[in-house]
Amino acid sequence: MSIRAGALALAGMMTTGFMGASLAVEETPSDVSVAKDLTAVIALQGLPCGKVVSATQEGQDDYVATCEDGNRYRVFVNADGRVIVEKAD
Repeated sequence: MSIRAGALALAGMMTTGFMGASLAVEETPSDVSVAKDLTAVIALQGLPCGKVVSATQEGQDDYVATCEDGNRYRVFVNADGRVIVEKAD
């Protein structure tokens, strides 16, 4: 899968909207899908993560993902429709 295809897949997934603001310990199937999609997008950017263990939705198409290795990333869709991954504080 190319980076562009992965980014487009995430953009499409994120634009559909999700119920719930964060992933909890008891994950629903859609929460697992969000974590897997965020893990894939972070990996496609070549950033260290392993896998996403929790994610908080900050807004529409805007998530903060926490990785199993302790890294945190903000994953969002910018005004041009591009998926952006940046290191979170």
